[in-house]
Amino acid sequence: MERRKLGESSLEIAPLVFGGNVFGWTANEPTSFALLDAFVAAGFNCIDTADCYSHWVPGNKGGESETIIGKWLHARGGRDRVVIATKVGMEMGPGMKGLSKEYIARAVEASLKRLQTDYIDLYQSHLDDATVPLGETLEAYARLVEQGKIRVIGASNYKGARLAEAIRISGRHGLPRYQSLQPLYNLCDRADYEKDLEPICVAQRVGVITYYSLASGFLTGKYRSQADLTKSPRGARMGDRLNRRGMRILAALDEVAASHDATPAQVALAWLIARPSVTAPIASATNLVQLTELMQAARLQLDGGAIERLDAASR
Repeated sequence: MERRKLGESSLEIAPLVFGGNVFGWTANEPTSFALLDAFVAAGFNCIDTADCYSHWVPGNKGGESETIIGKWLHARGGRDRVVIATKVGMEMGPGMKGLSKEYIARAVEASLKRLQTDYIDLYQSHLDDATVPLGETLEAYARLVEQGKIRVIGASNYKGARLAEAIRISGRHGLPRYQSLQPLYNLCDRADYEKDLEPICVAQRVGVITYYSLASGFLTGKYRSQADLTKSPRGARMGDRLNRRGMRILAALDEVAASHDATPAQVALAWLIARPSVTAPIASATNLVQLTELMQAARLQLDGGAIERLDAASR
């Protein structure tokens, strides 16, 4: 399996990341174990989660995804075979959010305990916190790196200007540098990343791990009419996609998929994997059939004509 260097860090990951947001939500513990087993057995190595996953589920309080991953790590061993990426900053409860030095110190201990590990490979700021100086957040991470609790840091949901400023502060003060960015990016959602973030990531050699890589499932082709919106818990979000541009993108995916003996989901992920600025897209699956399909995207080579067809349809 190909390995790609994440930014300028020591981390190397396969070109597809498993999205652990489904663990404790639409995938129970036994299913999650089976998915993780199959993912690693196929040669992939990076698992993305967050401390807040999946607090939005009735009866959950957050931390469910990390807890399942931790149980899997404990049961299977081989910690050094996988790259565990988690995040901090989203609200976990009253007074439990943000990127202050004090909160990060508490939050990382909770994540380490749930993950049943001594260290986190990639610790990410889940969203920018304008109430805390960037330098304070980076100093908190520096302390954790010194303690061996985290290896590399990344950012998610940052604007270009704030990401660039954080990188400048790191260089000026000798602090850990954001080696990765996790932005919303896919064939449907291109403008924000390509105009505001991609130039900075390329110039500063920041790795990119995209989320909503399949536009919450729209790019699988599952949602093509209003009647289809009831097919899954995410279907309610698809209404705004069912427009002329959305249908044009699906038509291009169908065309390219047919010519490459692939599925629309595989093509949508392969388009991301082929983009020079992208290290790896994140994709989630809730059963082994879905996972097997998605993993094949890492081996799908799109020719220049196919990429241009997709670019034009989604422009």
